[in-house]
Amino acid sequence: MIVAVPTVLFLADAWRLAYLSFTVLAVLGVIGAWFILPSVARIVPANAAPPAPLRELPWSRLCRLTLFAYVMGFVSSAYWIFAPDLVANLGKLSPATTGWLWLAVGVAGLGGAVVADLADRNNPPITQALMLMMLAASLALLAASPSQPLLATFSALVFGLAYMSLTGLYLMTGIRLLPGRLSVGPVLPFMAVSLGQATGSPVVGGLVNAFGYADAFAMFAALGILVSILSPFYPGAIAQSDDEEAEEEAREETGLQAAYDSQLQNSEGEPLEDPAADEAKTPTAHS
Repeated sequence: MIVAVPTVLFLADAWRLAYLSFTVLAVLGVIGAWFILPSVARIVPANAAPPAPLRELPWSRLCRLTLFAYVMGFVSSAYWIFAPDLVANLGKLSPATTGWLWLAVGVAGLGGAVVADLADRNNPPITQALMLMMLAASLALLAASPSQPLLATFSALVFGLAYMSLTGLYLMTGIRLLPGRLSVGPVLPFMAVSLGQATGSPVVGGLVNAFGYADAFAMFAALGILVSILSPFYPGAIAQSDDEEAEEEAREETGLQAAYDSQLQNSEGEPLEDPAADEAKTPTAHS
C-alpha cells in the first residue's frame, strides 16, 4: 500500500496504464510462485501424523470463520472502493488527497503484525469485536467529516489497523483449525474476504446511488457493529486449563509463529517440539 501511493499521486490521469502495470506484476508473481515455490513440503518427519481426514475437520468452526471473514470483506468494500470518491465528491477534496489516505492505510496496517499475539493473550473473539468496531468507526468517521483532511487521514489510519489486524486474525485461526493443511488454512479465510469484497462493492454502489455516500457508509458501519456484537460465536477462544502452570506455558507460545509451529503433530495429536531434531533422529522421511 505504501509503495503504491506514488501511482495515485502521479498516475491519476493514466489509471488504465497503472492498472495494466499492476496486472503484469501480478502475472509475474504467479509465474514466479509456480516455478519457485515447492508444491509439497520438501521434508516431513516420518513420525509426523498425517492431516485429519475431511470428515473429521471442525466444519462448524470453519463455517463460522468463513462467514465472519466474508462479512468483514463485505463491510470493508465500502472503504476500499468508495472512500476516494467520498472525499473527492462529498468532501470536495483534491483527488491527490486519496493518495495520502492509502499511505495512512498502509502505515497503520503495519500494526496488524502484532494482532495474532494480541488475540492469543486476550481471546480471539474479543479481539475480533474490537477490530470490527474500529472498522465500523473508520467508515462512520469518514462519512461524517469528508471535508476535513486530518480527520479523513485519521479514519484511514483506523481502517488500516483494523483491516490488517482482522486479516491476520483470520489467517492465524485458519492455520490453527487445519493443522497439517498449511496450504488450505490461510487460503480459506482470504478467499472469503475476497468474495465479501466482490459482492459488497455493487451493493455499496447501489446504496450510494439511492441514498448518497454518507448514508451508504453509515449503513455499512452499522452492519460492522452488528457483526462485532456476534463475535462470541467466532471460533478459536483460548481453552482455559485447570493447571495454572500448563496454562502459563501455553500463553508463552502465542502469535502466528506459534500457529505455524503447531502444524506438525505426532500420532497423539501433540505438536512436534523440534521437527528438525526429529528428522535427524528418524532417517526415513517422505516428501
